Amino acid sequence: MKFVKDSDSKREDYIFQDNLKTRFGTGFIITILVLLIVSIIISGFYLDIF
Repeated sequence: MKFVKDSDSKREDYIFQDNLKTRFGTGFIITILVLLIVSIIISGFYLDIF
């Protein structure tokens, strides 16, 4: 099974397509996850947990 479908590929067993929508969605999700992790770390220092 391949993870990314190339634009010229005829295969159907893929998870992601190589297009703008997939790249934007992946970037958006990674950005949100990083912001959540940073906010947890900052709140831990602010509340003297760490």
